[in-house]
Amino acid sequence: MTATLTSKGQITIPQAVRDALGLKPGQKLDFHVMPDGRIAVEVLRQATLDELKSLLPKARKRLSLEDMDAVIADAAGHARD
Repeated sequence: MTATLTSKGQITIPQAVRDALGLKPGQKLDFHVMPDGRIAVEVLRQATLDELKSLLPKARKRLSLEDMDAVIADAAGHARD
């Protein structure tokens, strides 16, 4: 299978390759130049919300909506100073 490079540096990935890799529109690909000059393509997957959530530190205590409003109001007041 071949693809042609456009003047903008773009190529169309052949349908058989897209099917084999399970590629969908908008999906990200990572390209690696190997020491022997070959190119390796890695399909990047999007992290799930649970995976992203696990990166955050655990909250020390839960805040009520009223507490959050108070913190926001306080910060807004300091921003005007």
